Amino acid sequence: MAQKIILTCAVTGSIHTPSMSPHLPVSPDEIAKSAIEAAEAGASVLHLHARDPDTGRPSADINVFRQFLPRIKDASDAVINLTTGGSSQMSVEQRLSAPVELAPEMCSLNMGSINFGLFPMKDRYSDWTHDWEETFLENTRDTVFKNTFQDIETVFRMLGDAGGARFECECYDVGHIQTLAFYLKQNRIVPPVFLQFVMGVLGGIDASPHSLMYLKETADRLLGDAYEFSALAAGRQQMPLGTMSAILGGHVRVGLEDSLMIGRGQLATSNAQQVTKIRTVLEELGYEIATPDETRAMLGLKGADKVGF
Repeated sequence: MAQKIILTCAVTGSIHTPSMSPHLPVSPDEIAKSAIEAAEAGASVLHLHARDPDTGRPSADINVFRQFLPRIKDASDAVINLTTGGSSQMSVEQRLSAPVELAPEMCSLNMGSINFGLFPMKDRYSDWTHDWEETFLENTRDTVFKNTFQDIETVFRMLGDAGGARFECECYDVGHIQTLAFYLKQNRIVPPVFLQFVMGVLGGIDASPHSLMYLKETADRLLGDAYEFSALAAGRQQMPLGTMSAILGGHVRVGLEDSLMIGRGQLATSNAQQVTKIRTVLEELGYEIATPDETRAMLGLKGADKVGF
């Protein structure tokens, strides 16, 4: 059987809004509780965003991160992976302010600028808990998520060189793999590269088996054996394409950031429920889930004792 599978849980993100599910973690207490439960269910990596405790709006405030990160670290040995993506409607400076100070073991890194269309989701809802939600979604019709070469190099310098973080290199399309290959050739990023295929965001590649195969074939051609890959599928393809990723020799990401559902027409009640479901599927197929320490060894991480929180 292939190597053990790194199971990442993306706990809250910045895509879904509070009106879409009562189970979406919003407050620091909810984020901490949901993340700890996901780790107990088997997630070896926790991918974390912050939200305004009062409104649920995506937040870059380091003081909000500080309300839940120590609790998660104290209760779990899971790898904590902080976003540098924040929200498409934040500036680069806002997105980097907290992770630079907090110096995590891992952080996400979008490998390019893309259109990031969330606006179709607003047509599915009519009752909004907060007045910012509908406008936030509509604004993505004219929003570019900005991550230029200079932005990427800033993340390398401020979080990699200065903070010792490794990266979850998020590739929303095949051109992003080309960018990753460029930096690999420049020795600006060194193996083992952890490549996250992000599928199903409007503006990026679609969530389909064909697209996953195309992404992997491209990465094999450009990166050779220098990388590990994981796959996440936004929406209803989350579980099928996560399973396919494992079969292809990769790793898996689930979580309420990527999908609010656990089955057709059924909201997931927690991140742990999604982690449990995909773990059950994978173990029934004969795969083993990597522990946090096995994950650290596989990805060359600095260790939880060297973070800034």
